[in-house]
Amino acid sequence: MSQSKERDYILGTHDEELERLGVQHRAWRPVVLDCWKAAGVTTGSRVLDVGAGPGYATVDLAEIVGSNGKVVAVERSSNFVSAINDAVREHSLSNVDVHELDLMNDDLPKGPFDFSWCRWVLCFVSNPELLIKKLGSVLRKGGRAIFHEYGHYTTWRFFPQRNSLEEFRSHVIATWRESGGEPDVGLQLPSWLIRNGFAVRSIVPRIFCLSPNDYMWQWPAQFIQVHLLQLQKLGRIDAAFADKVRADLAAAEKEEPSFMLTPLVLEIVAERVEES
Repeated sequence: MSQSKERDYILGTHDEELERLGVQHRAWRPVVLDCWKAAGVTTGSRVLDVGAGPGYATVDLAEIVGSNGKVVAVERSSNFVSAINDAVREHSLSNVDVHELDLMNDDLPKGPFDFSWCRWVLCFVSNPELLIKKLGSVLRKGGRAIFHEYGHYTTWRFFPQRNSLEEFRSHVIATWRESGGEPDVGLQLPSWLIRNGFAVRSIVPRIFCLSPNDYMWQWPAQFIQVHLLQLQKLGRIDAAFADKVRADLAAAEKEEPSFMLTPLVLEIVAERVEES
């Protein structure tokens, strides 16, 4: 399925966002690899990568499942679909299928899949429970749905406290909700899963206290730099406020002691226990 017009996200699909997502993936990669291993993803698995973005996780999954497995990546942004296809060619992967589709309006590729992987996607769609229902229809009985979704975004704090950075966080949450998303969607996810034929097998909170020397610091720091431009584009903030945020972030990265608490992420693994 192809689209003639690029369908943007509230965070954008431009080159700077693609690069930021690469930093984000590298920061989270050790956590994600452990998560997949614990859930049972292995050689020969069939995995649906839901809202695959530029395909960083798609490539990792394809290398894990090997030639006997299959990764099917679904993504609505034509810019990101092009990036996935480029990555597939670059890594000479023959076990990846890519579908350009809208998770709310289109049907998911037919399964049955052994696993689905969904990271920071439910928090942006207009009807998360509908997506859960769709996943249930393509996962085999005993298949597992794996999620990383925010559970308490306002845990994102700097110590010492920096008011401009907390105001920035508030703008992010407001624009997120105005676009139809919900940053703390992870709190509702278990009940939706149970209503749609899943049993929740594990819920693990993922939250980190970082110093500027930690590589993961680059994940929220890059988000601030890129999303300031997006907030200005949306008309929510002006250049003076953006400069103040950049200055306070730079100060936080130089002064000692300085720490950042990351937004709480819920790692949820659920098993399909009822036939669709």
